[in-house]
Amino acid sequence: MNNQTTSLIEKTFGQMIEWRRDFHKFAESGWLEFRTASLVASKLEAWGYEVKAGKEVVRKESRMGVPSASTLEENEKRALEQGADPKWLPYFSGGLTGVTGTLDSGRPGPTIGLRFDMDALDIQESHDEEHVPVKEGFVSINANMMHACGHDAHTAIGLGLAKLLAESKDRLSGKIVFIFQPAEEGVRGAKSMVEAGALDEVDIFFASHVGTGVPLGEVVSGSDGFLATTKLDVTYKGKAAHAGANPEAGNNALLAAASAVMNLHAISRHSEGSSRINVGVLQAGSGRNIIPASAHLKIETRGETTEINEYILKNALSIIKGAAGMYETEAVIDVVGEAKTSESNKVLKKYIKEITENIDEVEHVLDDSPFAAGSEDATYMMERVKNNNGLASYIIFGTSLAAGHHNERFDIDETVMRIALKSLSELIFNIERVEGVAK
Repeated sequence: MNNQTTSLIEKTFGQMIEWRRDFHKFAESGWLEFRTASLVASKLEAWGYEVKAGKEVVRKESRMGVPSASTLEENEKRALEQGADPKWLPYFSGGLTGVTGTLDSGRPGPTIGLRFDMDALDIQESHDEEHVPVKEGFVSINANMMHACGHDAHTAIGLGLAKLLAESKDRLSGKIVFIFQPAEEGVRGAKSMVEAGALDEVDIFFASHVGTGVPLGEVVSGSDGFLATTKLDVTYKGKAAHAGANPEAGNNALLAAASAVMNLHAISRHSEGSSRINVGVLQAGSGRNIIPASAHLKIETRGETTEINEYILKNALSIIKGAAGMYETEAVIDVVGEAKTSESNKVLKKYIKEITENIDEVEHVLDDSPFAAGSEDATYMMERVKNNNGLASYIIFGTSLAAGHHNERFDIDETVMRIALKSLSELIFNIERVEGVAK
């Protein structure tokens, strides 16, 4: 790493801290990242990137788990009040909150894609006086929205890297495509960007995450443990009746839902790998003397492979529909999230290890995460690149955590952003060292 780059990294790191804390304070949940996306687009444009936004990079029909029209409108209005860029904000109306920025070096070389997710979680952040965001004045001011997974840091890392590369264009070859993704939580956003063509020209793809149980100073060159998953919202529609006078006139949606819950958890597990199912929510009924006319379930299936998840899902759908028939109710099923499995390319993992083990703050590089993984929809992007004969890997940058992911006291050691910036920039500057890459 030359002296010029070292100086730029230190300067950029200070700005990354400011950006990360700003995004944390104005946290926005999935498909509601109006302020965040507008500021990202504005900065990329100022640094000379070719920016595409909204419907240019998000296929509206492929989105999952989109909030109501009134919620989208309210949050867009709030974003403007909280400092969204008025030029870019209209691009994201209706929840089309994706952004890409492309930097063309003007020299031959591969197209490198990098994914950074922007959304917060639907959690009320802790206001305990010992919580660092409270002490430092950047606790989320948006009710029930909090960056409790590190996506504020991811967005800041993406911006820091974009700025650094724009100022180091003479060291680049090929094209660099920054992909700022909405709605990763609930695995809702990546598919819509893939189907809009945002990854179609990418030869080498890097996704990354901070934390996940990996200590500060450690890097995972390619995490392979993500479970395929499908998220379902199910509504049973029955018929209300007086529970004492004429119960036979009703169709009990609660019993349909309860029957489904018990049988869903009885689905046989798969012999070829891990399989999961969970009903996290059951809401039903309106009063003790009324046959329940409606019931609502929130369900997820998971599998070690996409095929195993499809096995669980197929059985789940059969049970859901069967329970509806048993109680003469209607089952309305909505897929609100979905992700695949994907393995990082070994060639790319080897290259990542060679580069990151020479970063001063990196003490250890692992081939895979030692911790159990959940699900991640960057796998859609990885699979699109790999299916186009490209290379893809999912990097983890370890960091100390104040509390676990998805916890109201979650916070990171911001040092990890410097490690990520150094690592990602060196991976891009030295990309010709990847075996088989187009020179």
